[in-house]
Amino acid sequence: MNPLKKSFKVSFQGEIGAYSESAIYEFFGQIAQPIPCKRFSDVFRSVESGETDFGVVPIENSIEGSVTQVYDLFLEYDLKVCGEVVLKIVHCLIANLGVKLDSIKVIFSHPQALGQCRNFLERLKCELISTYDTAGSVKMIKERNMTDAAAIASERAARIYDMEILIKDVADNPSNYTRFFVLSKSDSPPTGNDKTSIIFSTKHVPGALYKALGEFASRGINLTKIESRPTKQRPWEYNFYLDFEGHRSEVRCAEALEGLRSNALFVKILGSYPKAPEINNAI
Repeated sequence: MNPLKKSFKVSFQGEIGAYSESAIYEFFGQIAQPIPCKRFSDVFRSVESGETDFGVVPIENSIEGSVTQVYDLFLEYDLKVCGEVVLKIVHCLIANLGVKLDSIKVIFSHPQALGQCRNFLERLKCELISTYDTAGSVKMIKERNMTDAAAIASERAARIYDMEILIKDVADNPSNYTRFFVLSKSDSPPTGNDKTSIIFSTKHVPGALYKALGEFASRGINLTKIESRPTKQRPWEYNFYLDFEGHRSEVRCAEALEGLRSNALFVKILGSYPKAPEINNAI
């Protein structure tokens, strides 16, 4: 995608070399100017304030599941999803130049990355320390010149920080993919091959969720994902995050959303956007 002719800013959580930065280049091309942020909330805030033109955040991983913090932030910020990217994730065990595997005592990485390499890491029997970012872990052990530490991150991160890959492709499952959302102040026009993401909560009565989902089933609309998250207001009450095929402006989708509103306490449309290709390779 190349929505602008000149360079523009795209915020992401992490350091240069993070998978989210790869997702930026995959979606926008080299015209984008990635802007690192410390927290996911900083990404949302930068787009909302106009400091950056777009943001890119991970929303789910094929092994570890949803990034729940990102879902929750959609309730705090009035931003839209204008695109999605799916990247194949190839984790590497990375250390300073000259460091040998048998000298590694501690391994740093983002919690999701550590979880995706759980079986491999258990065999190494090293101390595991969670950090805010995969590439940031590589940068840290580089800056501190740690000779007894390694990081789980991408091959690209190793190249950027001039580090050594001890072992490549260490995830427990080779089918390791992460889906990213592209954030903007508006979503995308229909292309004929779209998806829509929404958040809703139902009335606390029998059959409420059944009736809500029936609005889509009765119109032949395919649901690609549904997940519940606590509302954090009352115990055992939930918001539902739903993805379905089609653009919100299509007649049947608009009718389904209108029907949903009659069966729900609230509905928030996160956005409609072109479907990502089934498989993309990380940079």
